[in-house]
Amino acid sequence: MKWNDELIYQLEEGVATIKLNRPERKNALSTSLVNKLADAWQEVDTNDAVKVVVLTSADCGVFCAGMDLKEAAEIKKQTGEDVLSKLKDPFHQRMRDCKKPIIAAMTGHLMAGGMLLSLNSDLRVGLTGTRVGITEAKMGRGSPWAVPLLGMLPQPLIMELVLTGEQLPIQRFYDVGFVNYLEETPDQVREQAYRLAGIIRDNAPLSVVAAKASILSAMSLGCNDGIKEAQRLHEVVYASEDGIEGPLSFAEKRKPKWKGR
Repeated sequence: MKWNDELIYQLEEGVATIKLNRPERKNALSTSLVNKLADAWQEVDTNDAVKVVVLTSADCGVFCAGMDLKEAAEIKKQTGEDVLSKLKDPFHQRMRDCKKPIIAAMTGHLMAGGMLLSLNSDLRVGLTGTRVGITEAKMGRGSPWAVPLLGMLPQPLIMELVLTGEQLPIQRFYDVGFVNYLEETPDQVREQAYRLAGIIRDNAPLSVVAAKASILSAMSLGCNDGIKEAQRLHEVVYASEDGIEGPLSFAEKRKPKWKGR
């Protein structure tokens, strides 16, 4: 699969890196970049060599500024159409449906679509001193994609985000558990993300996939139905060769050799 310079995709030892690379535009999401991201999530899910993903961006002080508003204005002026009509996946549902774990290494401020990429990730590492916002109300846009935050953040904080459009200190999101780690430099943010990725990569792949699917399903279904769905999702885990390899390797005091089946 070919990628141009605005999106960099690399795979090394089971860890895929997806990097937004538009520092001159604060890593804003152009139409072509959004469409390439959709292709990237498809590649991740269909490539058995990928165990986990680190999503990051070029260092410019901003992880992702959201939609490229200049391009959006140009499209509206030239065609009369809204920019969303040019996107194959306008609300990044393909990312949300990704079976593999995604770790966001957020090396700068994030707002609007940047927050969307963050909430669609499974783990988040942020940069101390940065700010987070859902700025659509200030731009005449909308954030229907923010609904999943109801299971991730206190409702009053969500209301402040979507109603004011203000950018809030990332410390507030760390304090309520939305951000897993805060680091002092962009390099340390990435180091922490890759540390987590390495741990996940080395775990039993069927267990990891079932664990992610179970938690996300329960967010939608509620506790009782979520438990039933989680039990169903784990049936393949308990019936697998890996389900025996784990206890066997423990008893034999050696590292497990996962087969993913």
